[in-house]
Amino acid sequence: MTAYHCPQDGTRADTTTLTWCCPVCRGPWDLDFGITEPLSLNSLTGRVNSLWRYEEVLPLAAPTTTLGEGRTPLVPLTGTVSAKLDFLMPTLSFKDRGAVMLAELARRLNPERVVADSSGNAGTAVAAYCARAGLPCTVYVPEGTSPKKTEQIRAHGARLEIVPGDREATARAARAAADAPGTFYASHVFNPYFLHGTKTYVYEMWEDLGGSLPDAIAVPVGNGTLLLGAALATAELHAQGLIERRPALIAVQAEAVSPLAAAFRAGADDLLDAAGEGPAAPTLAEGIAIPRPPRARQILAAVRESGGTFLTVTEDRIRSAQLDLAARGFYVETTGVACWAAVGDWTDRSVVVPLCGAGLKTGLAAPH
Repeated sequence: MTAYHCPQDGTRADTTTLTWCCPVCRGPWDLDFGITEPLSLNSLTGRVNSLWRYEEVLPLAAPTTTLGEGRTPLVPLTGTVSAKLDFLMPTLSFKDRGAVMLAELARRLNPERVVADSSGNAGTAVAAYCARAGLPCTVYVPEGTSPKKTEQIRAHGARLEIVPGDREATARAARAAADAPGTFYASHVFNPYFLHGTKTYVYEMWEDLGGSLPDAIAVPVGNGTLLLGAALATAELHAQGLIERRPALIAVQAEAVSPLAAAFRAGADDLLDAAGEGPAAPTLAEGIAIPRPPRARQILAAVRESGGTFLTVTEDRIRSAQLDLAARGFYVETTGVACWAAVGDWTDRSVVVPLCGAGLKTGLAAPH
């Protein structure tokens, strides 16, 4: 039976609850969810052309809030590096994969209100899918969020709360609001249904590659929702006997805000004590500028278990990577180019990078 459980202390809760975190330690939930019917390539023929085609491995089925999300193209960039074009989603970012799961769950629970916090893309996605589901939604964003992203959020009819300070201050404000009775916290960090949406990124890759995966999957990491989704998918595919080996997960952070990379290099199981002290440094990669990700332990463990590593990129490399991708025909937001900046010159193994947000969301990075 599907249920929430806390990976830290084992506390459990029913998925019909609006309790958004473990009541004992206030940490994020994981989801007890078992795949009862294995997936197969042959069974996918003729199915709906969205992420919902993988119904055997999803904790929800028969959605009414779908916008046709998923099934984005996989396109070669070099002889060894390919790109997954997740900026072609309905709200122009990969966050649609998880947001549709949260909105569908919220629709079934029928709360009085939905609350979300975001640096932009997750908030936009939650706003869009709540509009589709007919749910009132409030999105908290930090001051300085791209005007194009806040414009998108407002366009979908959500109430926008702009919070003074950084991404951490925004999260605190949203969590305080989430404690109010009748509130569903559509958190892409704390609610594990989001991760089960993002894992479809890898299932699509597996299908498009004829039942295989590349040697490595590179993902930008702030709160780690795409990376943890990828870890879920590779574990599930391996357990079902659908892949022989699990690819290495390559986690990419901006050098300016890289608490997970620092912990990984120090051999630590969690964030270092100094992580997140003071305001976050400015970075073009605003979507991954997270000083203290709540799922840090899980992220570090997932990268190590896969045989992967952390890489960091400078602001100048982000600028040049955005221009380089644009010269190849892909206009991608500054966060979404981080992985190309990190692994675009790899030639010794196959790797897929996500282009996970459209360039129109942030515009072109100003020259240094």
